[in-house]
Amino acid sequence: MPSMEATRIVALESPAGFSLLGGPLHQLGRRLGLVRGTNTVRLGLAIGVGLWLAILALGFMEGLAGQLFTLKLIGIDARLLVVIPLFFLCESWVCPKMTSFVRTIVKSGVVPPGEVPSLDAEVTRISRLKDAWWPEAVFLLVAIALAATRTALLTLGTSSDVDLAGTGLAAFVYFDVSLTVFRFLVFLGVWKIGLWGWFLWRVSRLDLHLIPGHPDRDGGLGSVQGVQEKFTPLVAAISVLECAAMAEAISTGKFAIANVYPWLALVLLLDAAVFLGPLLVFVDKLEEGRAKGMGAYSSLAARYVTEFEAKWTSGNLPPDERLLGTPDLQSLADLANSVSIVRTMRWVTIGPRLLSRLSVAALAPLAPLLLFQYPLAELAQKLIKQLVGM
Repeated sequence: MPSMEATRIVALESPAGFSLLGGPLHQLGRRLGLVRGTNTVRLGLAIGVGLWLAILALGFMEGLAGQLFTLKLIGIDARLLVVIPLFFLCESWVCPKMTSFVRTIVKSGVVPPGEVPSLDAEVTRISRLKDAWWPEAVFLLVAIALAATRTALLTLGTSSDVDLAGTGLAAFVYFDVSLTVFRFLVFLGVWKIGLWGWFLWRVSRLDLHLIPGHPDRDGGLGSVQGVQEKFTPLVAAISVLECAAMAEAISTGKFAIANVYPWLALVLLLDAAVFLGPLLVFVDKLEEGRAKGMGAYSSLAARYVTEFEAKWTSGNLPPDERLLGTPDLQSLADLANSVSIVRTMRWVTIGPRLLSRLSVAALAPLAPLLLFQYPLAELAQKLIKQLVGM
């Protein structure tokens, strides 16, 4: 019979060991056949595109088709056709990576066997919270209350300055239904990101066995960067939302194009806080692991170099000992490389690849705002002049 410890390790290594997929909305998607495995994109498309088509149909019926396709209402298209599907695309990408991360730190020994029961308890706690019905009920009630009181969480991007024929059905579906659903999904997303951040913090409090010489330069925690990289659809969604909000405000004269650049900096700071901030919980562990590693590897290097010099520089080599082709030189080089890895071990699990991907995802959706300052025809003319050298 397998031991309890082995059973827990197997449970954590299984695909279902850790996941943020769950809750009433997820279960409803499964029952409707819109969620298959970890893929929830169909559910996002059904919600976003379905609401957009309803608004479009009602708008045509009420003679508002001309207003629905203007910059003043681009927030509708952005939220429903782009942002909501990106929410679910992010969920589909990131949740399997979270499962893989937990499995990896157990299998690699970063979480030693003695700490596996504690990790198992944290996984169980998170599973109960993400499957609970009450958070989604609270989020829905808050979203409904915001719609009922016409309270805007943001001053930009609510399309509130545009008249959709007063109390028409198109206005009702957008302001009272679509925005309520959108806000509910935002609250749900924040909740799940919070659960992930809490889980990482709890993992960082375990007695981890970091590996200073690990090639990932993160002591064996490098796989957590793979998780954060999969948040790029959500990063892009935030930027699309901000881009649509500023486009609406610029088109109505409430926002000057010159004010875009401070907003870009604010968006980058927000993304850094939300998607890089949780990784700071491992700073103390990484610093401690690097210090221990430098001590251990320095002692090993000193011992090896002392023996190497005693053998090869003493002048007392046996006649049959040849310097050419000796494995001692390669071992010395390998040891030097290992010491270099320990010395350059990162103090935070944030590498260049993660930074570049999140930056591109944050900035690329905001590029269309430049067209307000530099019209497309003018940009094309400048490009042609540069190409032909005129």
